[in-house]
Parts: sequence; structure tokens; C-alpha cells
Amino acid sequence: MDTFALLFDGLLIAAQPANLGFALLGVLLGTAVGVLPGLGPALTVALLLPVSLSFGATGSMIMFAGIYYGGMYGGAISSILLNTPGETASIMTALEGNKMAKDGRGGKALGAAAIGSFFGGTCATIGLAIIAPLMVKVALSFGPAEYFALMVLSFLTVSAAFGGSLIRGLTALFIGLSIGLVGIDSLTGQARLSFGVPQLRDNIDIAIIAVGLFAIGETLFIASQASTINEKLQAVKGSVWLSLAELKRCFKPFLRGTGLGFLFGPLPTGGAEIPTFLSYSFERKSAKGIAREEFDSGKGAIEGVAGPESANNASAAGTLIPLLTLGLPTSATAAVMLAGFQQYGLQPGPLLFTNNPQLVWGLIASLFIANLMLVLLNLPFVGIWVKLLTIPRPWLYAGIMTFASLGIVGAQGSAFALILLLVFGIIGFIMRRFDYPLAPVLVGAILGPLAEEQLRRGLMINQGDFTFLFTSWIALTIYAVAIAAVAGPILWTKLSKRGRAAAEALHEH
Repeated sequence: MDTFALLFDGLLIAAQPANLGFALLGVLLGTAVGVLPGLGPALTVALLLPVSLSFGATGSMIMFAGIYYGGMYGGAISSILLNTPGETASIMTALEGNKMAKDGRGGKALGAAAIGSFFGGTCATIGLAIIAPLMVKVALSFGPAEYFALMVLSFLTVSAAFGGSLIRGLTALFIGLSIGLVGIDSLTGQARLSFGVPQLRDNIDIAIIAVGLFAIGETLFIASQASTINEKLQAVKGSVWLSLAELKRCFKPFLRGTGLGFLFGPLPTGGAEIPTFLSYSFERKSAKGIAREEFDSGKGAIEGVAGPESANNASAAGTLIPLLTLGLPTSATAAVMLAGFQQYGLQPGPLLFTNNPQLVWGLIASLFIANLMLVLLNLPFVGIWVKLLTIPRPWLYAGIMTFASLGIVGAQGSAFALILLLVFGIIGFIMRRFDYPLAPVLVGAILGPLAEEQLRRGLMINQGDFTFLFTSWIALTIYAVAIAAVAGPILWTKLSKRGRAAAEALHEH
């Protein structure tokens, strides 16, 4: 009962005119970057970090969450009409959605995507409001050993989930941990990794790291691809409003997609790709009647849009569970949102619910409002969003670079900050060029100093005895989960290869 009372208080906070404005701004920006292929919510949140300092913590986080949700909605538009996913979570939507558009049912596909996103996001937000306080009760008993184990879990799982290999993920993490060491040691007062540069003694601002890597570096990488869109933009044909028969066909995919998205969102799998893939696979395999004919004939089945779109928005809400309760990001956007908390001196975790309940519950409640705004913005005005696809790419990239630079200069007020921004932008570009993930760098830079603080605190309490790290059953459980998260995919890949080899050998005989 307390949860619903807190949620009601959060609704009162989220319904304040200023916060409604931030939610609207977030969903507008999120939808726009979701529509534009190659961009995404992580880049947009990073871009706005320095500007958002004047918005206040609650307003900023409401806006960032709106961008996250809006990116999921917007990605469906370019997937369906252009067969080019604006966001990786919309890849599966393109499979059936674009076929429906070519068959003259693009409006129905967009309607199913919007309603599925609303359904998945709303149901998952309710789940977030119920589960988060339960996780907080467990986390309030954590000491240095448990917190250090959580940091190790975050380091290993983020390194394993992002990028093409564990080695590349760990290399990116090492870069982030090194960046986190730059500055004055809080215990000894000694400068570390400052290389005699006075400006580095004050630590590197997390906003510079996030904007450099995700905004400058990512934009340089996208521009360097010089990819041209060969797919023809499909006109929006047919009504976007679904009939009762179409809603009936979509209802079970909505439910299944929401369940998969909410289940996988809190897991360190790197985003919504896995639940959307599983949702599409299930809908295709279980299709019967008209749906089976549409899947097989290539006309496009509405179930193949409804399920994945429900899954990706439910996944976004699920991602906020470990971020808010434990401070663990399980997607690139969550990692940049963690940087947003950091710039306000806030550390997500159980104490955030105790010390800043208005911020937490205002943020959770704002997700309901953002979902409603997105439905109202997407269904009637989809034609306006489609026009964004005609923006010349050079203008777009130049605008992002200019806005990022002005934001950092305005927030930091120094030329050295601009030099650092360029350095991190080049680092981000080189890493993306050679397929190294960016999220572990940011996670290492943010959580590295916190892990060091917990480790040193525990050593002081236990008089230098390292065994305190392994005396708690909670910490041991967390270590086991971390090992399973890293070893599991490796073992699964090897077993799959052996299974395929055995099947091929049996087939030959």
C-alpha cells in the first residue's frame, strides 16, 4: 500500500507544469532521434548532460527517461517506412513492419507499434513501481563487501554484454577505470595520473567524458560511414487506428512481448535486442491462420510488429530497476543516465530512495505520463515525424557537434574543457571504428572510484584483511552471478557449435 501512496505522490510531482514540460521535451527529442537512423537515446542524453545542469535533478531525469522511451517509439517509424531501424531495439520491427508498409498497410503497422509500445511501457512501469521497493529493502543491508561485489558484477557484465568480445569489453573497462583514477586521491591528497597538468587535479568531469564519447565520437563514426539509404521511403497508407479484430490479434503478442521485455530489461544483456528477437521468433513460430499466411507470403504480419514493440519499451522500464535500486546500468542509455545522476552528486541505489524519494517517485510516475504523451504524438502526427528523414545528414552532424561543444563550454567555462572534449571524442571515434564498446568506459569512470572507496573502507574496518570480501553470503552470490554472466554466453556458444557439428556429422552419415 505504501508503494501506491508513494506513486501517487510521485504523480503529483510529475504533474507539475515544469516537469510536464521536461517530459514533453524528452519524448519529442527521443522520438526525433529514434526516427533518424544511426542516432539513439544514449547520444541524445549525453548531448544534453551539460545543458541540463540548469534544469534541476528531477527535471533532468524526467527528460532523460522521456528521451529513452521516445527513442523506442521513434525507431519503429524508420523501421517500418524505410526498413532502416533508427534504434537497434527496432531491428526486429523492420522485418514485418516494412513488408506491411509495402503491402499498403503501413498505417496499421505504425498503429500496432505505438499501441504496443504504450502497453509494454505502462505495464512495465507498474512492475518497476512494485519491484523497486522490494529490491531496496534487500540492498539497505549492504556493507562495503556487498557494494564492492555489486561493482564487480557491473564491471564484468557490462564488459561482457557490450561489444563483440569479452576482451574488447574489458579493455574498454580498463580505459574507464584509468580515467576514474585521474585527480586527487581523497584519502592521501596525492595527485594521480595528472601528468603535471594542473587542470587534471580536479578530476575529469563526467559530462565531458559522456559527451565526448557518445556525442562527438559516435557522430564522427556515423559520419565516417558515409552510408547512403538505398531503401525507398514508403508512404503512410491506411489508417493508423486499429480495428477491434486487429486489436484482438495483437493482444496476446502485446502480453508476451511485455513479459519478455520486462524480464530481460534488468539483465545485463546490453539492451532490448534479445527480448525483441525472442518475441518475434515466438510470434512467427506460433502463428496460425491469417497470421501464418501473412508471415509466409511476405505481406507482413501485424503480430511481428506488436510483440517486438511491446518488448522494447517494457525493456526500457525494466532497465531502470537495477539502475535506480543498485546503481547498475544494463544498457548504453542507462550508463549515460548514471552519468546524469553523478553530475548532481547523486548515486543511484537504496539510499537514493531514502534520501531523494521525490526524485525517484517523480521519475517513475513521469513514465506513465511520457507513455501517454508518446501515443498522442505518434498516432495522429506520424507524417510530421517522417519528414525528419529528409534532413541532410551533414547539417545534422554539424548541428550535433556544435551543440555539444557549446554545451561543454557553457557548463565548464574553460578552453581546457573543450580540449578534453575533443580528446574523448577522438578516443570514442577510434573505439567505435575498431568495434570497442563505449558503455564500459563510462561505467568504469563512474563506478571505479566508488568501488575503490568501498574496498578501502572495508580494508580499514577489517585492518587490512582482504578476506572480508568473501565472508558475506550476499557478496558470494553476487560474485557467482557475475561469473555466470561472463561464462554463460561463452559456454552456450561452445555447446551450440558442438551441437551443430554433431548434427552435421549425423546428417553426413
